Parts: sequence; structure tokens; C-alpha cells
Amino acid sequence: MQKYEIMYILKADLEEAARKDEISRLHAILTEKGAVVTDVKEWGLKDFAYPIKDVNKGYYVVIKVTADQPALLEFGRLARIDANVLRHLITVDAA
Repeated sequence: MQKYEIMYILKADLEEAARKDEISRLHAILTEKGAVVTDVKEWGLKDFAYPIKDVNKGYYVVIKVTADQPALLEFGRLARIDANVLRHLITVDAA
């Protein structure tokens, strides 16, 4: 298993409870495939430099995980089709 950092942006208009549910659901995708979420940082609501899908703001979340490739592939697949996730990025954690 290797360490990764995942950043994703949720829609800004989600209510607090819906946002917490969405974050839990996204993390469950990883943990069900054997990944371990080691750190979660919610950066909060930020303005975009340019519109993404006709939206100007988003709620940023950055997590650190230890995972195998299947967990990351499943997370990426489901994040792409989730209407509440505007963008996501998975990078190898160099730390």
C-alpha cells in the first residue's frame, strides 16, 4: 500500500448535513476497498479562479490515505459520476 493525497471539491450549495453525508460516503468508498484515511482537512468554501460547471465557489476537502490501486480507481470512478463532486485530484504523497 502506498500513501496518497486526494483533494476534491464539493458543490458550495450543499447544506451542512448533506455535505457531511457526502464526505462520509466518499471516504467509505475508500475504506470499503481496504484503504486507511489518515488525515482529513476541510479547507472550506473557496472562490474559483474561473467557473467550473457554471459554478464559482466550491467546498474543498483534502485527505491523506494509504491505499492500493483498486481503491483509488473505484474512488475516481464514483467521484466522476457524482453530481456533488465538481473536481477531484489524486496524487502520490511525497511526505
